[in-house]
Amino acid sequence: MKRVRCPKCDNYITFDETQYEAGQSLVFQCPQCGKQFGIRIGVSKLRQTQKEENLNPEEPEDASLGAIVVIENVFHFKQTLPLRMGDNTIGRYQKGNPITTPIETVDPSVDLLHCIINVSRDKHGKLRYTLRDANSNTGTFVDNTEVSPRERRIIEDGTLFTIGATSILLKQDL
Repeated sequence: MKRVRCPKCDNYITFDETQYEAGQSLVFQCPQCGKQFGIRIGVSKLRQTQKEENLNPEEPEDASLGAIVVIENVFHFKQTLPLRMGDNTIGRYQKGNPITTPIETVDPSVDLLHCIINVSRDKHGKLRYTLRDANSNTGTFVDNTEVSPRERRIIEDGTLFTIGATSILLKQDL
């Protein structure tokens, strides 16, 4: 199931994308405000542009450094966002916002720059993930404990952390 957002009132409309082919155009009418709008089934040009912008030339493209999985709620759909070596700045997507890992959400409690996950390798070559808050307004929480502004918290595969009303899961292997 896919969800589209009404451009007028931000209401989500759910539909079964398996019933349609790539390139097909669909027209929706928002049940909340009555606005009619169309979409085209296929690969988002925006997502491809974001992927191109976020490529790290030092790390091979096929190297999996893990990802964060944004758990679906009333503010957004489920998203899997790949991580890269170094600092991954995480926050709410807005055109022109220079963060490297944007979450497409209407959650007002997620800042434009909310937290940072640093991906590095330890002396044995194992991936290491360090989470820190980016002085956000609503805080970053791991296991219902707030990460203080100067704290660096080591997180592992399967760690659930929260920014605003958004829950995120770290997945080392995709």
